[in-house]
Amino acid sequence: MSFTRQVKEEIINISITKAERIACLSAFFRTNAKIDENSITLLTESTKIASWIVNSISDLYNSTAIVKNVKSSVFNKKDIYMILINEKINLILVDLSVTNDECNLLDVPAEYIISDLEEKKAYIRGVFLSKGSINDPKTAQYHLEFLFDNKFESVLVQRLLNDFNLDSKLLLRDKKYMVYIKDSEKISDFLKVIGASKAVMYYEDIRVFKEQKNITNRLNNCEQANTDKIVEASLNQIGQIKYIDEVVGIDVLDDKLKEACIYRNKYPDASLLELSNIISIETNNNITKSGLNHRFRKIKEIYEDLKSKGNK
Repeated sequence: MSFTRQVKEEIINISITKAERIACLSAFFRTNAKIDENSITLLTESTKIASWIVNSISDLYNSTAIVKNVKSSVFNKKDIYMILINEKINLILVDLSVTNDECNLLDVPAEYIISDLEEKKAYIRGVFLSKGSINDPKTAQYHLEFLFDNKFESVLVQRLLNDFNLDSKLLLRDKKYMVYIKDSEKISDFLKVIGASKAVMYYEDIRVFKEQKNITNRLNNCEQANTDKIVEASLNQIGQIKYIDEVVGIDVLDDKLKEACIYRNKYPDASLLELSNIISIETNNNITKSGLNHRFRKIKEIYEDLKSKGNK
């Protein structure tokens, strides 16, 4: 079962008020219903969602709905469920603010549908049941989207999402309107808004794991970069020492510089800090990393001076 379906089937079990159920159904019908004179047709991939809609219609309007299992290329030939309502059509559509009393489709729902915070959450929940899709954070990039045919509905949904500071964006794609969220933290907040507590725990576990993994990778990359710098610096120093030794011999250097040359050749993989500690322990003469670095700068100056004079 997809993560999207898990979330959808979780949120239909939330205990809600009558007003919230109407808001949820309003969103589902407004974004899903195919309407003609004698019936309303709704589609869903989930038997549980189909049952929830049928039960809700029965409870609210004492109307019977029929569920049929069909195939559709639109859903990659998966099983989908068609919900047919043939009774009290006008009553249902008007009460859910899909149409007005003259049977004209409404661009946006009446204000009473989304008049308070909980009803807004319920409406978003209904839109997600109908048009929402969310990637499984374990197997794909963070992405939540709603895809609409109607621009008015897409603008409304974007506004409702952003009432909860979810930073959703609206994009025209293939003649449809996509409202989407890509920020992982905002998607987690969305799941909290719609009341998908189990999905939140799963999502957060994966999100935290990925963040820790990314931090570890960055640290490893940083450590590797530092190692590469150490190796490069050491090779340069060894090359300079070898050049000086071949041209004039390291014996001409003062004792401190000569000591640095000997220990660099002896410990080519050591960092400056490691090498300064080694020298301090083995010679019983304390030298800091800064002090050792100063010696190698002097060695570099001698090397560059010899090179500038054309010594080969």
